[in-house]
Amino acid sequence: MSATTDPHADATATRMPTYVGMPSFPKAAHEAVADTRLRRNLAHATGTIRERRAAAVTELDDWAELRDAGKRIKDHTLEYLGHYLRMLEEKVTAAGGVVHWARDAAEANAIVARLVKETGETEVVKVKSMATQEIGLNEALAEHGITALETDLAELIVQLADDRPSHILVPAIHKNRAEIRDLFSHRMPSAPADLTDEPADLAEAARRHLRAKFLTAKVAVSGANFAIADTGTVLVVESEGNGRMCLTLPETLITVMGVEKLLPTARDLEVFLQLLPRSSTAERMNPYTSAWTGVTPGDGPQNFHLVLLDNGRTDVRDDEVGRQALRCIRCSACLNVCPVYARAGGHAYGSPYPGPIGAILSPQIRGIGSKVDASLPFASSLCGACYEVCPVAIDIPEVLVHLRAKAAKKLPEKAVMKTAAWGLRSPARLALGQFVAGKARFVAPHLQFPRAWADTRDLPALPKESFRAWWKRTRGDATDPKDGS
Repeated sequence: MSATTDPHADATATRMPTYVGMPSFPKAAHEAVADTRLRRNLAHATGTIRERRAAAVTELDDWAELRDAGKRIKDHTLEYLGHYLRMLEEKVTAAGGVVHWARDAAEANAIVARLVKETGETEVVKVKSMATQEIGLNEALAEHGITALETDLAELIVQLADDRPSHILVPAIHKNRAEIRDLFSHRMPSAPADLTDEPADLAEAARRHLRAKFLTAKVAVSGANFAIADTGTVLVVESEGNGRMCLTLPETLITVMGVEKLLPTARDLEVFLQLLPRSSTAERMNPYTSAWTGVTPGDGPQNFHLVLLDNGRTDVRDDEVGRQALRCIRCSACLNVCPVYARAGGHAYGSPYPGPIGAILSPQIRGIGSKVDASLPFASSLCGACYEVCPVAIDIPEVLVHLRAKAAKKLPEKAVMKTAAWGLRSPARLALGQFVAGKARFVAPHLQFPRAWADTRDLPALPKESFRAWWKRTRGDATDPKDGS
């Protein structure tokens, strides 16, 4: 898996990597939909998760109230984010942890690399983390001679395949069991010669491969699902137990957390520990919920570092419409109901964040300066299914339309729309334009129209005469259609 910065986007160099060679979404999606195996894998996996989630949600009579509570807690936290972040720093420091502030990806990567080097280690075990994918931490550590070993099963599959994640919750969703068996057989030295594609056998092979790493690792890197401001507590929720091993066995723990993951009090956590598991894994509660506050002598890591990552989030927060993207709790429910994602897959988005949430989060973090990011707000049918399932009520279609308006300012269609508005304001100019269009109807199909229009629409055939001309020819001057007489 490799990433690089996009030369067309100023913010990308310090905020979030764009995968090497990624084209704009329409081109990438066009290639992806031709992959029948990919579409089959996605349809099976997202369909199964979607059905289970729906069943888990209907068990709660107060789901709508929980959803509204989650929304209000997140909005309140964002409104007073500076206050709660200062409180978190104070509490973590008082409990023996060390807080670091990172303005962008480059600073965060430099901080983590320095902290690992100070331990003298050259290998770290990692808990699944979207924040570290966002900043390209694995690649940054590799440049310093440090190997980051993913311990989440799906992330391990992606890493062994030198691939990229394609789903927030299930990064290897684009691979089936047979592909994973072949991968383990070729890339995992400890895999048994008679390995089958049965899930239990694949999980056992991964468990044996990782166990030695868990028992010898001195440094672990994690993300965070939540942090509690008034206690300094940080939490990771997961389903496999690999996170628990990473969070308790190593001597040093380094957590990279986006500043929006903050909650004011432990009472607020009650809401999200109901919303998240049902929306993501369709479970009533997460099998493993790990919480720690600083360091405890003789128990768990004795060195805890919390890296608070901004990376464009302050700019997103300042946008009255776009800021709701920061409510996201990374459940991936929006991906599982999105008809576009189900056909194009996650790689087409050119970002660590795929699907509907990626279409609104990535362009805001990186800016709409590149072709990839300018195309992402258009990677949607605006059906609204993503909003219906979002556990914190992010109106993704609203943000998509908002970002489309911003993208249009950087694309040729803005000039086209200005010209159209000028013509439509005057009956005489409109009539002249219709006359010219009728005469040029054989030339029009060969003209080059703006990308965002021509790539997704067929230009309708121009008629031989306009409605005005037809009216005048058939009705004479007795009535004029423009005044309704």
